[in-house]
Amino acid sequence: MPDVCYLFKMQAKFHPSRRDFIRTGTLLLTGMYALPAFAANRYQPKLSFSTLGCPDWDFDKITAFAAAHGYQGLEIRGIQREMDLPKAPIFQSAAGRAQTLARMKEKKLHFVGLGSSCTLHFKEAAKRQQQLEDGKRFIDLAEQLNCPYIRVFPNNFPKEQSREETMELIKSGLVELAEHARGSKVEVLMETHGDLVKTADLEELMMAVKNSKIGLIWDISNMWTITGEAPSMVYLQLKKYIRHVHVKDAVKENGKLRYTFLGQGEVPVFEGLDLLARDRYRGYLSFEWEKLWHPEIAEPEAALADYPQAIKKHFL
Repeated sequence: MPDVCYLFKMQAKFHPSRRDFIRTGTLLLTGMYALPAFAANRYQPKLSFSTLGCPDWDFDKITAFAAAHGYQGLEIRGIQREMDLPKAPIFQSAAGRAQTLARMKEKKLHFVGLGSSCTLHFKEAAKRQQQLEDGKRFIDLAEQLNCPYIRVFPNNFPKEQSREETMELIKSGLVELAEHARGSKVEVLMETHGDLVKTADLEELMMAVKNSKIGLIWDISNMWTITGEAPSMVYLQLKKYIRHVHVKDAVKENGKLRYTFLGQGEVPVFEGLDLLARDRYRGYLSFEWEKLWHPEIAEPEAALADYPQAIKKHFL
């Protein structure tokens, strides 16, 4: 903020006219008071990270780190390598859940999603039923935690069944989970993942289910690194279904992905984020640092600290 008294003195030193003096002072004061309003109009994204990035941290360390580094939310994908979240000690009992929610309130954090392992492309009856029951348990836990979303996904489409059959299995599974979520505040989100990353396939799926309890997690990297489809095209077709966003960056080396800090890879992540900002996206931008699956990548202390800084540098 400029030192108005100093500037007024400098004006007087050079003997301006009274009219110029008043006009200059008015412009300075107008600029000062307009600044907060201008800043308020900038896009201020809400940030979260997936606990996939810190698989060995306990909940106290996770929440302390998130609060200290400017995050507003947490996406839970395992706690100390327990991926079946209803079995995690911090969620297993009513007392544990109450203590967990108190910790979140203390650190001014929100649960933004529970990452289940529920996969919907299986055909075999017993395996399929188990997957759906797992999804329902996650819906119940999310409701108890005031968490708006659970994540489900397909992986690689089985070769022993047709694409059409797999798509029908996914559709019917989503509808069954949505029915279980009816009456709750929880929505079921399909992640753009595995073989289900083409925009046309995802649009077909969402149009078929037509359910307010079902939406998408847009993983920009998952889609672009496989399909090469521009985020601008993807977003135009899918934006009305997007509830949550996964953010990560990578480079392709010898046919494989090497994950990098945000902005240091080849993925056009910021193209997608700018589109969301233009439309004043109100959900979370959730950093997915896949440390659990790729132990060779940087430690969470470095990666999870870098992400808010990279986002701030871009938007602010």
